Order: sequence, then structure tokens, then C-alpha cells
Amino acid sequence: MTETERREIERFALEAPALLSVMDERGKIIQFEATTRDICSSGAFFLTRKFMPLGTDVKVDLALSFEKEAMLKEKRIHINIAGWVVRTDQNGIALCFYKKYDIIPYNA
Repeated sequence: MTETERREIERFALEAPALLSVMDERGKIIQFEATTRDICSSGAFFLTRKFMPLGTDVKVDLALSFEKEAMLKEKRIHINIAGWVVRTDQNGIALCFYKKYDIIPYNA
């Protein structure tokens, strides 16, 4: 990390598809697709044109593929995690993750 870097946890450049879910003001769940730009254990940046106010709770279904990994029994997994919006810009949103998550095999 550089001297000006504020993050304590290393981030990794990763482009992975994600399905983001938020609740609108009427209580209806709205889902939309996004792509990660970078990720770490405490959060991620998602490329999306969907604007969300700071503090918005977001559920994330992150799909990871491991086609070349011979050691893995499952070739694709989903990570279900939630977080809240901590930053927005013209490219997307940054989420800070809550600590609870699920990792499940993709059975298709």
C-alpha cells in the first residue's frame, strides 16, 4: 500500500458478475446487475449506473467461476452477502460488507 492509501485490508482487482437487491420506499425489492471492479473481505466497488444514497442497505449475490481450478469440486459458487453504500461516483457504488455471509455451490 502507498503512504496515501487509507485501506488496512488489501483489495484485489476482480471483475465478477453480481446481482444487487435493494428495497424501494414502498417496500418492493428491486434487483439489478452489476460487476465488481475490486473487492476485499470488508467491501467492494460495483460498476453500475444505478444511483443509491449513502447508507442504503444492499444484498449481493456474487457469482464466482473456477473453470481452471482442478482442486475445486464445484466449478461455480455464489457468495450471498449484504452491506451498505459508503461511497458513490459516476462509475458505481462502494459497499462496506456486514460480517455475515453464505457461500453456496451453484447447481445448474
